[in-house]
Amino acid sequence: MRQHHQTRAGAARPALDRHGVPLLAGVPPRGARIAVLASTFNGAIVDRLADGALDALREAGMAPADLLFVQVAGAWELPQLAARLAAAGRCDAIVAVGCVIRGDTSHYDVIVNESARGLMQVAIEHRLPVANGVLACEDEEQAWARAGGAGGNKGAEAAAAALALLSVLRAADV
Repeated sequence: MRQHHQTRAGAARPALDRHGVPLLAGVPPRGARIAVLASTFNGAIVDRLADGALDALREAGMAPADLLFVQVAGAWELPQLAARLAAAGRCDAIVAVGCVIRGDTSHYDVIVNESARGLMQVAIEHRLPVANGVLACEDEEQAWARAGGAGGNKGAEAAAAALALLSVLRAADV
């Protein structure tokens, strides 16, 4: 009997055997160097995201010596720092966390869209997992909910995503 599991939306899908087709699955990356980049804007919220990311990495078996934590002013600066670290070969994966809350002008849209685009550009150009844990929220209540509240901790989720992608990418390189 075929096993099924639930997707996030709740619909069942086949287990990972995919009809007998081999599944490329990685193993937890040992000795990987992971950089966690955090903005200081909306600092209390971002601190919870950064703590979630660092906790998730430590729980996954990452040694403190293999982790790098760097802060910059805001989400706008995250791609610039990510690009510099990636170009220097300082890390095997990057987790970027920040928080942008909608204001009265369109500045929010520029920051959210361009920081996301910049982080993806770093990932593609440097062939490096870059997880985007930058919250784009309508209000502060929504941000707190996603920084360890009812919505979980998006920093921890971004760290888990970075590790999972690094693991699969390393398996694909074999």
